[in-house]
Amino acid sequence: MKPTPAIRRRAQKVIDALAKLYPDAHCALEHRTPLQLLIATILSAQCTDARVNMVTPALFERYKTAKDFADADVKELERMIASTGFFRKIGRAHV
Repeated sequence: MKPTPAIRRRAQKVIDALAKLYPDAHCALEHRTPLQLLIATILSAQCTDARVNMVTPALFERYKTAKDFADADVKELERMIASTGFFRKIGRAHV
C-alpha cells in the first residue's frame, strides 16, 4: 500500500519537528538496514545498546533477511544472542 500525498506531508512534518527538537540525535545501535535496526531494537529492550552492538555483527553476518531469521535454527540463534538476556523469549515465540 503506497502512502497518500497527505500522509507523506504529515510524516514529513513529524520528521521536521523531531529534527528541530533533537538536532543532534543519533541511534546508538549499529545497523545498515531497517531489518537490522528492528532486530537490534528488540534485543536492546533487555540489555544495553553496547551489549547489542557486540552481538549483532556476527548475527547480521549469519542472518541477512527476515526469512533467514524465520528459518533459523532456534538453538543456534539462542546461542548467538544469549548474552543479551533475550534468548529465552525467542524460543517461546516459535512454540
